[in-house]
Amino acid sequence: MTRVPVIRLNDGNAIPQIGFGVYKVDAGNAEKVVSEALEAGYRHFDTAALYGNEAEVGRALRASGIPREELFVTTKQWFDRQEPVEAERAIAESMEKLDLGYIDLYLLHWPAPKRDRYVGAWQALERFKLDGLTRSIGVSNFLVPHLERLARESATVPAVNQIELHPAYQQRDVVAYCRANGIAVEAWGPLGQGKYDLFGEEPVVAAAKAHGVTPAQVVLRWHLQLGNIPLPKSGNSSRMRENIDVLGFDLTLAELDAITALERGGRGGPHPDEQN
Repeated sequence: MTRVPVIRLNDGNAIPQIGFGVYKVDAGNAEKVVSEALEAGYRHFDTAALYGNEAEVGRALRASGIPREELFVTTKQWFDRQEPVEAERAIAESMEKLDLGYIDLYLLHWPAPKRDRYVGAWQALERFKLDGLTRSIGVSNFLVPHLERLARESATVPAVNQIELHPAYQQRDVVAYCRANGIAVEAWGPLGQGKYDLFGEEPVVAAAKAHGVTPAQVVLRWHLQLGNIPLPKSGNSSRMRENIDVLGFDLTLAELDAITALERGGRGGPHPDEQN
């Protein structure tokens, strides 16, 4: 099995540097997909209340027979549950559906700043961590102003910020803030989010040819060497294996720089200030 490197989070917990995302994996297929991902070597799984597949993800993980401590499971609170009482109900519902005893990483899915509730929701997550419901807490799709406000109004620095991130959209200001403040950066849509054909870009094609790997493996290796935690997703078992088999080569500094130069500045998903 591929031995995925781990990153030590600012709270002392360790997270596998490659995860498996289940966004848009329908509930009827999720158990099969997660089981195949486990066979491919994944031990880090990223779901969310919004995805509607927490129960199936949990069922597949329990059925695998893999010790709980060898798994890393993330789920997320949707922004309509940011009121304190709703936040408590939300994590209780996720825990019941996953049925894994605890959550490894619990995230605020979006800041939804127009609602002006994310600070209170974050303070609720701080309590959930103290209560042992989740081992680590973090955020998703938070921009620098949102992170700065959390720093002013709470006692805990997020362990993780999960953001849209790939060579064509690198969110360099957010990443720089996270690196400077000890926040690990997870990348959703790490292969281009369907908006960009990264696999046809000359630096990616050239690196793939030079190392005898696929363009997807080159892009994922770029993430790993920069310190990101990519969350590729696929319903194809051979693609699953390909996406985790990225540890047998290193991109040169010139190759990294050429891929980094693919920045285009265009967001594929919603803008965090408008997701309310």
